Amino acid sequence: MPETRLTLIVTPHFNIAATMGFLDPFRAANYLAGRSLFRWALFSEAGGACPASNGTAVMTQPLGMVDSGRSDMLVLSSSWTPEAYASKALLGVVRRAARSGAMLCGIDTGAFLLAQAGVLDGHRATCHYEHIDAFAETYPDVELHEDLMVFDRQRATCCGGSAAVDFGLILLGRMQGDGLANDAAKYLCHAHIRSPGMRQADPQAEPIGARAPEVLRRVIAIMERHLESPLTLPELCRKAQVSQRHLDRLFRAHVQASPAQYYRDIRLDRARGLVTQTEMSMAEVAQAAGFARQDHFARAYKARFGLPPSRDRVEGRVPFEFRAWPMYRGAGRG
Repeated sequence: MPETRLTLIVTPHFNIAATMGFLDPFRAANYLAGRSLFRWALFSEAGGACPASNGTAVMTQPLGMVDSGRSDMLVLSSSWTPEAYASKALLGVVRRAARSGAMLCGIDTGAFLLAQAGVLDGHRATCHYEHIDAFAETYPDVELHEDLMVFDRQRATCCGGSAAVDFGLILLGRMQGDGLANDAAKYLCHAHIRSPGMRQADPQAEPIGARAPEVLRRVIAIMERHLESPLTLPELCRKAQVSQRHLDRLFRAHVQASPAQYYRDIRLDRARGLVTQTEMSMAEVAQAAGFARQDHFARAYKARFGLPPSRDRVEGRVPFEFRAWPMYRGAGRG
């Protein structure tokens, strides 16, 4: 059986732990099989040392050396501001790989680059939860899921982080059988392989833990479904079948904020993702976050994050390790 050829393309400030975690099952498989089942190479736009998000770097070959026709699997690993690296050359490599029939994979925000290349239209996909709203607004023709990983025909995407190890192990199992995948997991001391369909965040633990009363979790779920067109507090209470007085007590006891404060904050959190991760106008962002007036939106945004949205659009795109300020400057929830 010929080797399976993996082409990994990384962009500046990619998550090195997720990328290496994805690769390690294939390294382990080669070792355990006693022969080279998989061969891989890392590429970046310019080649040379590509910086990762933790300040380290990996050596890569220049993108011009990718032979798309000789790749069985093309993997894009990106993190912060993926759209900044969607060059003509990179998108061309992705499209040629798609035409050749290669499996196309995205790790963390790699799905953005696949979508920008037009190879995810009509497919299901996922990306890191921090970028979910931005992806949904930017690529409406992709069926987005907030799962750890999604497989759809010759497309596979993963939210990144530690889930990239599970992602690699599942792909290994599909190509070489579950026996070798289980052996590789054992070799890597990976006790449990999480499966497709698992959510990135346990709904029973978000945002305040399973100890929270069911009615409180139900109200929060309703809020999250109505960010663009916020409901009034009486409407929320009617939908959740709870009195306003009881709901206020629950929020103050478990969230340390009023229902109105919490609702406003999650709408602003959504807005921040759209400000820093899309090119939507501020008026469009305000509307998507449920603010009828842009001046009201700007004041609320500055109060929560410590700087106006127009400035955050610039500063918020600086990779996190180079920022001189924390993500949440102002007083947050709880």
